[in-house]
Amino acid sequence: MTRIDAKFAELRAEGRKAFVAYIMAGDPDPEASLAVLKGMPGAGVDVIELGVPFTDPMADGPTIQLAGQRALEGGQTLRKTLDMVRELRREDDTTPVVLMGYYNPIYSMGVDRFLEEANEAGVDGLIVVDLPPEEDDELCLPASRAGMNFIRLATPTTDDKRLPKVLENTSGFVYYVSITGITGSASAEAGDVGPEVARIKAQTDLPVIVGFGIKTPEAAQAIAGVADGAVVGSAIVEKIGAGEPPADVLDFVRSLAEGAHRA
Repeated sequence: MTRIDAKFAELRAEGRKAFVAYIMAGDPDPEASLAVLKGMPGAGVDVIELGVPFTDPMADGPTIQLAGQRALEGGQTLRKTLDMVRELRREDDTTPVVLMGYYNPIYSMGVDRFLEEANEAGVDGLIVVDLPPEEDDELCLPASRAGMNFIRLATPTTDDKRLPKVLENTSGFVYYVSITGITGSASAEAGDVGPEVARIKAQTDLPVIVGFGIKTPEAAQAIAGVADGAVVGSAIVEKIGAGEPPADVLDFVRSLAEGAHRA
């Protein structure tokens, strides 16, 4: 059982919904980014998504693209991102950490070396948005054999014919992308999301967590109310990009977590 599995079992037992928060590793600088990362569990974050900056993202809107650029300009790398997880694990050995990004940096490091170092650092799961199920031999299956969850995205365009393939080797949870488009580009609506979550849950026992387009505590509460939890990324990254200090960013994160937990 991974930390992700254990966290969702705990939440189920308590009758609570999950709050998942995303930040870009190394944004706006290594010190501030690490301070926010370390503060997230205390702010009520159940699962941390840590973005790995990449030069050519395809699913990220301007907010997260700019965060990745700031991180790369500050010298952030995949290996430094793993070092951040190691630093977190010195203080917190229970909060799940999922790396979210693209395959190129992992491929460049080498899959075997990456999985070994990620496991040693304390990474629990991966979201690699440009590896479809047809490429599961590349990373998904090796990650699963290494004891790491591989989390797949489902979207409004994932129809009933495609969904079983998407779910086939997915573990940990399913990440439902609530909108068609890039991150931060529209608002998620619970009325639209609810039936889609039910459709996915009819085909899997995994938790279904909804992200993209959730920007306020009220929205987090509404979306978590029709799913197993909510993810917020761009709204948090916007505050980091605006130069807000880590303490203020974490206050905002806490308000979002409280919203999701009210569901």
